[in-house]
Amino acid sequence: MSEKFDALSTLWPQFVDGIIVTLQLTIGGSVLAFALAAILGLAARHDNIVVRGGARTVIEFFRGTSLLVQLFWFFYVVPLFFPDLFDNQQVAGMATAILALGLNYGAYGAEVVRGAINAVPKGQWEASVALSLSPRRRMFRIVWPQAWAIMIPSLSNLGIMLLKGTAVAFVVFQHDITYVSRILQQRTNDTFFSFGTGMVMYFLIAYILVLIANAAEIRAKNRLGTGPPLKSIFRPRSARSAVNV
Repeated sequence: MSEKFDALSTLWPQFVDGIIVTLQLTIGGSVLAFALAAILGLAARHDNIVVRGGARTVIEFFRGTSLLVQLFWFFYVVPLFFPDLFDNQQVAGMATAILALGLNYGAYGAEVVRGAINAVPKGQWEASVALSLSPRRRMFRIVWPQAWAIMIPSLSNLGIMLLKGTAVAFVVFQHDITYVSRILQQRTNDTFFSFGTGMVMYFLIAYILVLIANAAEIRAKNRLGTGPPLKSIFRPRSARSAVNV
């Protein structure tokens, strides 16, 4: 066992680099995914059939195709048309991985956004119309804050799934946690120890994301006057719901 920990100690600097790469992929992919989710989610509710149809086409295409295939397509097919953009393999791999993650999970997130907006009580829409607010102010001053509190739990789940989805980025030469875990496995010949180490790292990052999402959810609900204290982020959701009651 000491030999395995010695190998882990030797590879630790590479694991640190792998964690950084994983975080870069997660943050970059999440920012792009959220931006696309908001745009596509709103467009999917648009009165114009062309805008609505275009949004639905993009959503269904990226939800209905494999993330791995999308990643391969961006990395190996796009360079056939834009070869100058892919001179640096590491940069190209990072960019294409973020693009694939953002598009794939952004398509799922668009349905979360659309559903959350639809879940805002009809009375809130009617009240905003009665106040003679413009459609833009109606959406972003009345509807969106309420929908935001509804969509955070589902978006946080997608964020964790995106974090785990970064594991496929090693196929485009990204030295992430999964890549270094494979090196550790080759040196120790112990699959359980090597990938168990990587699993723990993913879990710790995911748990931090959960705490951030819980804090964001509580803050959003507090702004609406319905949230529990911030310290309740460490409680299960059922316990926080009981506080609200």
